[in-house]
Amino acid sequence: MKVAVSIPDSLYEAADQLARQRGLDRSALYARALSRFLADEDGDVLTDMINATCAETGREDLAELASADLLDSGSWEW
Repeated sequence: MKVAVSIPDSLYEAADQLARQRGLDRSALYARALSRFLADEDGDVLTDMINATCAETGREDLAELASADLLDSGSWEW
């Protein structure tokens, strides 16, 4: 799909330079950047849901315990 967006000249130039350095066309660079941004935003939604659940149960330590368990068990991939 073709999309027209307006961005500052300096951002365009930096993105264009990075695309050349990485051997990508601008469309591929922008698609990759947008995909990463959306994935980060989804992570924030999950974090918000966990925090809300912890607040509802009155167990503020649940999020910390859950993350520690994931790290200790090795089931979390970086």
